[in-house]
Order: sequence, then structure tokens, then C-alpha cells
Amino acid sequence: MLNDQMRNIVQQMPKAELHIHIEGSLEPELIFALAQRNGVSLAYASVDELRAAYAFSDLQSFLDIYYAGASVLLKEQDFYDMTMAYLVRSHADNVRHAEIFFDPQTHTARGVPFDTMINGIWRACQDGPISATLIMCFLRHLSEDDAIATLEEALPFRDKFIGVGLDSSERGHPPEKFARVFERCRQLGLRLVAHAGEEGPPAYIETALDVLNVERIDHGVRCLEDPELSARLARERIALTVCPLSNVKLRVFGEMEQHNLLTLLEAGLVATVNSDDPAYFGGYMNDNFVAVFEALPLTAVHARQLARNSFTAAFLEPEAKRAFLAEVDQFFANASANANVSL
Repeated sequence: MLNDQMRNIVQQMPKAELHIHIEGSLEPELIFALAQRNGVSLAYASVDELRAAYAFSDLQSFLDIYYAGASVLLKEQDFYDMTMAYLVRSHADNVRHAEIFFDPQTHTARGVPFDTMINGIWRACQDGPISATLIMCFLRHLSEDDAIATLEEALPFRDKFIGVGLDSSERGHPPEKFARVFERCRQLGLRLVAHAGEEGPPAYIETALDVLNVERIDHGVRCLEDPELSARLARERIALTVCPLSNVKLRVFGEMEQHNLLTLLEAGLVATVNSDDPAYFGGYMNDNFVAVFEALPLTAVHARQLARNSFTAAFLEPEAKRAFLAEVDQFFANASANANVSL
């Protein structure tokens, strides 16, 4: 059981979120409000009925309802409202910086113009209470040609996103499927990340590194199945953006007590804690921290390491990164002085 002291530490410590799908922050209440505003008919009679449908057996069953929820996003203000709601909620969890994933293909396939989507999300990031940047993700269940077309459509808005990622269903869609588009993005100077080693095998992590040249692995929890790969990730300081509640909800782990976050840290890996799709998986940043610290024998030393890892792994300018890390160190120095916390 998590004591009050540790609960306060993980909730109040400064942190960055590096794995958040903005469409996955769309709460049922906002889905219904936007549906009403835009005259969209939903398959659910109430907020409670929709929330009850958030029972997933695997990644695909989650994605089915995820894409249905996104159908209410039609106007720039819808994307703004969704993003602002996330930023305000994250600020309450003492998130200082977020690198937000967005999925253009989910929206352009429905006829929503690219500028409508990105301008709404980006404008909220400028107005929001925390530092926030955008990472555009390609849907891996679609073709690479579709991803290339999406990149071309995005280039006029190059100043509004810092990198690209690869998400959606891993199974049957290995990273090398997107080698050309990632090479083009690398040439453009974009930061590169990819989902790998969640549903997919450790080999997908290796391919994401060697073929796509990614700088960070999203999820990556199956890396421990390959000791050589794990050693490489630790040696090269490749960060993993781990999402504990998501991992349990999607049956990557049967229960939180089985999660390998502590093992990852003990193996010297740059693991971070993130919320993934918080509206669907039962929790934002502090919910994830509390859940995993309740289930595993994690200490204040691990909390400090996770907080530092989140900023170390962030795509921030060196000066901003140093300032955030100094804030983390000061927080834990104060915690140690005021509450006899062992660091």
C-alpha cells in the first residue's frame, strides 16, 4: 500500500509526459458535448453507456472505439477544446512539459482539413498552462504511400510540429514498412519516435532503431525478452515511454503487480511513465504513477529517476532541459529535508 508521503511525492513532483495521444484524452463528457455541438449521432445513449464500453480485450478493440470517438472532431474549435482540456488536466498533475501525439489520418480520412486539425491543437498548446510541442504520427495499419502523402500535406505546417511517430496496431505492421517516409523525415530534421515492443516482438524495437533511426521507443516493455537488446538500449540511453495503466488495460500485463517498470529501471534503462490514452485507460499522469507505485516496491529514489528521465528524454532545448532537471532536483532536495525522504 502506498503511504501518504510517497503518494504526495509522485503527485507533486515536476514531470514531463512523452507518450500522450491527444485523441485519447477525449473524455466521454466532451465527446457528447462536441457531438451535440456538431450534430453528430453517437451509437451510445449516454455518457455512462459510452464509458461502460471502454472494456477492451486487446489493442484492436480499443482502436475501434477510439476512432469512433474521434468522429465528433470536425472544427478547429473542437481540436482546441480537446487539447486545452488535456493541458489543464496535466497541469493539475504537475506536468511541466508534454510532447503530444496527433493522428492526422484519423481526421483527414473523414474529410477534416489538415489545417483545421493542426491549427486547433497547436493554438491550444500556445494558450495552455504548460510547455507543449507536437509529434505527428503515421497510422501503421495504413500504407506507407498514405504516410508519405500525409507528410507532404503537413509540410506547410512544419513550424507547428517537432517530430513524427508511428502508432496504431503493431501486429502485422513492422517498422520497416515505413522506412522511406522516416528517412525523408530524418532529412527534414524532424525528431523520430515509434511504437514498438508492446504488441509486437522485441525485434520491432531493433528494426525501429536500425531501419527507422528513431531516437526514442514508445512502450518498448518487451525489450527484456532480448537481453542483448536491453543491454543496447541501456548503453545507448534510448528512452522508453512506458504507459502502465495502458499496459494492464490492453493485457500486456495481467495486473499491475506483474509490470516490469522496476526491472527496466534496475537494468539501467531510461524508462519514463506516461498516460498513453488517459480517457480510455483510466488515468492521467498521476493516476499512472500512483497505480504503479502502489503495485511495485518503488521508492523515492525511483520517483526522482523517473522524473529526471522524463526531462532527459524530452526533445527540449538544452537550456530548458537543464532548468526542468534543476526543478526536479530542488523538489527532491526539499522533500528530503522536510520529510526525511531517503534519496
